[in-house]
Amino acid sequence: MKSENSQECLDALKTLLIAGDSRTQEALCEALIQQGFDVNQSKISRLLRKMGAVKVINDKGEIAYALSREPLPPTLETDLKHLILDIVANETLVVVFTSPGCASMVARILDYKQTTTEILATLAGDDTLLVIPKSIKHLAKLHKEVQQLLKG
Repeated sequence: MKSENSQECLDALKTLLIAGDSRTQEALCEALIQQGFDVNQSKISRLLRKMGAVKVINDKGEIAYALSREPLPPTLETDLKHLILDIVANETLVVVFTSPGCASMVARILDYKQTTTEILATLAGDDTLLVIPKSIKHLAKLHKEVQQLLKG
């Protein structure tokens, strides 16, 4: 069994919360157990509190757990990977979602690595960052590079 304290467990829980179908702590617990994590309801409760999860009404009109739209602000000790909420790609771009106010800082980090990666340019808003590839032929490689640079 995998440890509930691992970053892998937190990432799996975050993925479940983003999906928006997590109605109870028991359902979250069961989903993580099916993924091989050693968790129980009390551990889920602590992890939800640690992540700042809240109860919301999802797209189906049901009450469910979700990540707060306004994450806790970073501190001086905050590791960069904790400011990254998600990294996704489509057929042409990579998009990085960050904590509010952090996209420009993350863009600066990626811009610095521009000559050694598949990054052509970045464009940052407040909490969203577009990563433009040098060529869409290498988008999958760019997606992996961005994930490696930002999440380790």
